[in-house]
Amino acid sequence: MDGASYREANMKIELFADYQRESRRTWNLIHTDHPIVYPTLGLVNEAGEVAGKVKKIFRDKQGVISEEDREALKQELGDVLWYLAQIATELGVGLDEVASANLAKLFDRLERGKIRGEGDTR
Repeated sequence: MDGASYREANMKIELFADYQRESRRTWNLIHTDHPIVYPTLGLVNEAGEVAGKVKKIFRDKQGVISEEDREALKQELGDVLWYLAQIATELGVGLDEVASANLAKLFDRLERGKIRGEGDTR
């Protein structure tokens, strides 16, 4: 039996309490006293709010975006942009640099026929 199969056979979890106890063995407290942590968490939160609004547009409105939806999405995208700007500022990187590097990467992929697919290094 290979290592992965052995672990799978011995990690059968019947109760969530077992999972909590066992998973805690892999946990480690990581101090987040750094200025990049808050804006990163904020960015993820706001991106989730954008996704939630889009989901509801498709779930409840068959994908029809009203002016009210457009305004709400614009507000959420502004929040995403604010957090992104804070992260870039903490890294000492301008948003213009981020945008230029992203376009260079995308056009390189396009020219090589690699615009679709997975992976950062395609």
